[in-house]
Amino acid sequence: MKVVVTGATGNVGTSVLEALADEPAVDEVIGLARRRPSIEMPKTEWVVADVFEDDLVPIFRGADCVVHLAWLIQPSHDLDLLDAVNIRGSERVIEAVREARVPSLVVASSVGTYSAGPKDRQVDENWGTDGIPSCYYSRQKVAVERLLDRFERDSPDTRVVRMRPAIILKAEAASGIRRLFVGPLLPNFLARESLIPVVPDTRRLALQIVHSKDVGDAYRRAIVSDARGPFNLASDPVVDTEFLARVMEARPVPDHAGALRAAASLSWKLRLQPTHPSWLDMGLGTPLLDSSRARNELGWSPSRSAEDTVREFLAALREHRGFETPPLDRDAGGPLRLREIKSGVGGRQW
Repeated sequence: MKVVVTGATGNVGTSVLEALADEPAVDEVIGLARRRPSIEMPKTEWVVADVFEDDLVPIFRGADCVVHLAWLIQPSHDLDLLDAVNIRGSERVIEAVREARVPSLVVASSVGTYSAGPKDRQVDENWGTDGIPSCYYSRQKVAVERLLDRFERDSPDTRVVRMRPAIILKAEAASGIRRLFVGPLLPNFLARESLIPVVPDTRRLALQIVHSKDVGDAYRRAIVSDARGPFNLASDPVVDTEFLARVMEARPVPDHAGALRAAASLSWKLRLQPTHPSWLDMGLGTPLLDSSRARNELGWSPSRSAEDTVREFLAALREHRGFETPPLDRDAGGPLRLREIKSGVGGRQW
């Protein structure tokens, strides 16, 4: 079996490649990325290509499955570019799958595709997928889901799987995630429980986390199965104020979502941190996920709890950990993170 993975050098991509390395049914993997990494991975041949610009059909031809993970998070100050790459790039992948007659397509969707929902119970894959309209990331994920709807109607013989995971973390992605969402101004040593005295006690602060390697395993299972449709992926327990207070050894302090958003908006506009404030809207708005379908149909279950994943990630931040691919490289920001600062926090990446 031959599998092509777009966005193969990122947080989830490297976990998928690792999972496929141990999968007997997969003989060959094409890892597609904009920048070639120095590391070699079992069964994987690297191909340098951009889903937004390059001809993908020759790369996809002969594949048994395409896994589409390529996605831009930054520059958050250039939403036109993010729309073009994430939506049009995904459309080009889908078009190339059709033209190359690839029999299976597995796509990275997200919890962000879901409409606002409950925080006191979990929802399955039948929950509405109109997203959180104020959040550009959510709108982009919804747009890709609509592209997949049309593709499935027009190409019923192609098996389509949509993965809808919660927040995805792992130690090897710590430096890359810090660059994307926190920026260069956070000293690594501050990612320590004893140095964070308080956590916000905000209404609807309830999220889920899943380890990247567990997500990679779910993709592996979907690739080699005959499964179709969407799958939620999340681990327990729910990350809420009580969870944060326990893990961070901190005291909950009542806060209003409006105040949090105002702080996020001001710090983003001042380029003190790269995360657009609409991500907070998505975090507070999206529902909690029920992963029963993945458990029942894929035989998947997370091997790590949310607490284990968070503690691993915080330790990796303190230790300045990364991986030998350009998006995850611990030193990609340059000496003293000057490359991050010069590019503009939340601006175009190098």
